[in-house]
Amino acid sequence: MATIKPSLAKGTRDFSPREMEKRNYIFNTLKPIFKKFGFSEIQTPTFENLNTLTGKYGDEGDKLIFKILNSGDYLSKVPGAILDANDSNSLIPHISEKALRYDLTVPFARYVVMHQNEIALPFKRFQIQPVWRADRPQRGRYREFYQCDVDVVGSDSLLNEAEFILIYAEALSKLGLKDFNIKLNNRKILSGIAEIVGKPSLIVDMTVAIDKLDKIGFDGVKNELLTRGFTEEDIRILEPIIALQGNNLQKLEALKVVLQHSTIGLKGISEMETVFEYIQKFGQEALLENIVEVDITLARGLNYYTGCIFEVKTNEVQMGSIGGGGRYDDLTGMFGLKDLTGVGVSFGADRIYDVLEELDLFPPSDNDRTQLLIINFDEAMDTFNLPILQELRAANIAAELYPSPVKLKKQMSFADANQIPYVLLVGEEEMQSGQLTLKNMKSGEQQKVSKQDLIRILG
Repeated sequence: MATIKPSLAKGTRDFSPREMEKRNYIFNTLKPIFKKFGFSEIQTPTFENLNTLTGKYGDEGDKLIFKILNSGDYLSKVPGAILDANDSNSLIPHISEKALRYDLTVPFARYVVMHQNEIALPFKRFQIQPVWRADRPQRGRYREFYQCDVDVVGSDSLLNEAEFILIYAEALSKLGLKDFNIKLNNRKILSGIAEIVGKPSLIVDMTVAIDKLDKIGFDGVKNELLTRGFTEEDIRILEPIIALQGNNLQKLEALKVVLQHSTIGLKGISEMETVFEYIQKFGQEALLENIVEVDITLARGLNYYTGCIFEVKTNEVQMGSIGGGGRYDDLTGMFGLKDLTGVGVSFGADRIYDVLEELDLFPPSDNDRTQLLIINFDEAMDTFNLPILQELRAANIAAELYPSPVKLKKQMSFADANQIPYVLLVGEEEMQSGQLTLKNMKSGEQQKVSKQDLIRILG
C-alpha cells in the first residue's frame, strides 16, 4: 500500500502550544468583559439539522454550508429520476440531513426556542466555538474558524446596541488595538433607500451588492445591481446616497432629507440617533467622534438582520472585518416563536489573532508552562524526586520529572526546547544533604536550595 503524505484540508490549521496560548489570551480577555456586561456562556452542537440552517443566510450563504452525508448507502433511497437529473440541489435533501454550523446566531435562536421555558427574558448569552464555511480560503479567511458571539434576546431596547459598541471598544482596546472603527448602519435605512428607488422587493439584492463596495468598487456594485434588476436611473439615485460624506450627525441629517417620504427609512435614522444618545449618556462621546462611523454602504448580506447592523475594522493592518452583527427581530419566528426580538455581535477571533500577531501585541509566554524540570539521573531516585514533584504541584507550580534516565544533554535540550526556565539536579549528594541544585537555564547560574526555598523561588 502506498504511503499517504499527511496534509491539512484547505482552510484549516493546526495550533502549536504557543499558538494556543495566544488564542486563549484572546478568549480570556473577552470573557470577563462579556460577563461584566451580564452575559452567560452556553455551547451548542458542532452540527445541526440541515433544515435548521438553510434559508437563514440568503442564497449565497446557503451555498457555503458544509453538508454532512447520511451514513450508510445514502444513494439507495434516492429516486431514480433525481439521480438522472444530475442536479445537486435536488439531490442534497435525499443524501444529507445534517450540516456543520455556519455561524453561532442561528443555533442560538434554535436554542432559545427549545429552552424558552427554562430561560428568563431578556436572555443574554455569549458563545465561543468554531464554525465552518465552504468559502475560498485566503488571508484572514478560513473554512474552519472561531466566533465569539454576544447576544440578547427578548429586549427591544436600543440600550443593547449602545452596550455592544462599549463592549467592542473596551475589548479591542484591551487587546492592544489603537486604531479601529465600529461601523454602524440600519437595515431600515437600506429598506428606505430601496423604497425611494422604487425597488422595495429587491432590498436583499441591493444590500448584497452594496455590501461588496469595498471589495469590487462602485463600478463592480453598479454592474451587479444591473444584473439584479436595477436600472441606470435607479443607480443614479443610489450613487450620491452611497457616497455620503461628513461626520455622523451630518450623514444622518442628509439622510433625513433623502428619506423624508419613507416611514421605515426615517425610523432607521431615529434608531441610530437613539443609540448615539445612549452612548452620550454613558459619557462616551469620544467614541462617537473617533471610533463609531455611520456607513450607509454597510449591509452585511444576511437576510435576518432587521435593525442596527455593526461591522468592525482595524486601520493598523490590511484585513477584512474583525467583527460584526446586528438586530434580528424575526429570527426565532422561523422556528415557531414569534415576536421575540434579538440583537448580537460577533468577534472574529481568527482575524483578531492575525492582527495581534502582525502588530506583535501578544504578551510574552505566560506562567502556565512548566517552570521546573527535575533531571532524571536514576529511576532509583524516584522515591526522593516524586514527593518533591508532588509538593511543587500542590503549591500550584507547574513541574515535571523527565520520564527516563537518559543522557543529561538530552534532558537539558528538552528543557531548552520547551522554554522551561529552571532545572533541578538531584544526585546522591543532594539526597543526603537535602540541599538541591537549582539551575537557571537562561543565566546558567546554579544554587543550592532546600525544598522550602525551591517553592518560595518558583511560587
